[in-house]
Amino acid sequence: MTFLNRFLLCFILISVNVFSQKTQEAYFKVVPLGTKGGIDEKNLSAYLLAPLNTNDYISLDAGTIHSGIEKAIENKVFKVSTNTVLRKFIKGYLISHAHLDHVSGMIINSAADSSKTVYATNKCMEMMQKHYFNDETWVNFGDRGRGKPLNMYHFQTLAIDEEIAINNTSMTVKAFPLSHGNPFESTAFLIKNADNYILYLGDTGPDIVEKSNDLRSLWAIVAPLIKTKQLKGMFIEVSFPNEQLDQFLYGHLTPNHLMKELHVLEELAGKDSLKGFKIIITHLKPPVNNIAKIKAQLKKQNDLGLKIIYPEQGKRFNL
Repeated sequence: MTFLNRFLLCFILISVNVFSQKTQEAYFKVVPLGTKGGIDEKNLSAYLLAPLNTNDYISLDAGTIHSGIEKAIENKVFKVSTNTVLRKFIKGYLISHAHLDHVSGMIINSAADSSKTVYATNKCMEMMQKHYFNDETWVNFGDRGRGKPLNMYHFQTLAIDEEIAINNTSMTVKAFPLSHGNPFESTAFLIKNADNYILYLGDTGPDIVEKSNDLRSLWAIVAPLIKTKQLKGMFIEVSFPNEQLDQFLYGHLTPNHLMKELHVLEELAGKDSLKGFKIIITHLKPPVNNIAKIKAQLKKQNDLGLKIIYPEQGKRFNL
């Protein structure tokens, strides 16, 4: 091989490596505090999300908080105390719906928490104020509602499709409706930092079962962001394997229903637009054999070239 050929080969290898690094560049960091859909109270839906070079986290749902932080400290994700993460790093909570497996960690830890904002749609906020922070079931740590509000949490009601700033972070959020066992409501959050986005979906059933257009409407909104590669990843639930009958889904997804929905998204975003796109699977329901089935079925049915991520409690990953 001549010197010129060697030089060209080295140049090509370096160029490919640089290009690969650019295409894999991360913009957000995620620390899962809880990943399951039940029955382990130490591992329920909660994901800390922050811009890559900050510790300004928002908690996407809050089923498990304290145990998840402890697990992250064990894994050396955080080199500070549990109290510091809870009080200083977590800047607020985005709550998709008021089911206990999505809010219990926030409620239990509220007595040790610092002042911050809880964000939710009107229906979800009403349920939390009526049933939890009501000075009966639990002390009212909020700034409105029943009993004597202690004004520690600011309850921020989110209007649908209205972008607002997430306090004490550089991020913004828009809320969109989801159907979670019609007529029960859930929420999707489109989070933005600079020109980059993350989509987080709370519990949701497929449109065909829910007799809804909520997911298709959401896909139409995010399809342009997929085309431009600005959407860096999507958190979406798969609670049951394909063997679960539709009448017993209770507002959840199976691998089959997820892939059908994502095919609708690809139709809107363009052919091969989801190739390599990161899908973070949330809310897998025990037992273990069901979770194994879900993973095997998703692997088999992944004809879109998705990069499927199964988050582990206390283990950070980047998007």
